[in-house]
Amino acid sequence: MCTTVLGTVISLLAAVPAFAQEGAEGAQHAPSNLLSINGGLMFWTLVIFVVLMFVLAKFAFKPITAAVEAREKALEDAIAAARRDREEAAALLAEHRKLVEQAHANAQQLIVEARSAGEKVRAEIVERAHQEQRQILERARAEIQGERDRAIVQLRREAVELAVRGASKVIEKNLDNDTNRRLVESFLATLTPAIQS
Repeated sequence: MCTTVLGTVISLLAAVPAFAQEGAEGAQHAPSNLLSINGGLMFWTLVIFVVLMFVLAKFAFKPITAAVEAREKALEDAIAAARRDREEAAALLAEHRKLVEQAHANAQQLIVEARSAGEKVRAEIVERAHQEQRQILERARAEIQGERDRAIVQLRREAVELAVRGASKVIEKNLDNDTNRRLVESFLATLTPAIQS
């Protein structure tokens, strides 16, 4: 509605100076000089200017000023948003760098832990190998000792047999086999410490 009223007032005011000039020309019936002052034309021009200023101040200046202010506010908001976005981007970049450094530190720590775990496993394997070696040596010693003991027992038996045979030939008398064996075993029992050493 304001636009329609404004358009009507402007068209009427634009037509008034033309009518005033035609009226002044008709009254004078003489050609006008470009530098001559025409009072009626000046009056109507001044009236039109004042009315136009009033109409523009009433209906046009406020919306134009509001539009300019809204545009300035939009520009300020856009600048503030760009500044916030730049600050957020800088914060994200700093956080990203921090995360990269932390990941690098974690990777270094994992490498150190892996080396430590590898050394620990290697030490455990070496210790286990030493233990198995000791166990094998102990079993071998035990087996050697067992074989030695069995060999000594076997040698005793053979010595008893040889002694009995030798004694029976020397005596030429055949004693009872069990008695002979007991006599020789008791004799060899007295000699056992000498054989073991």
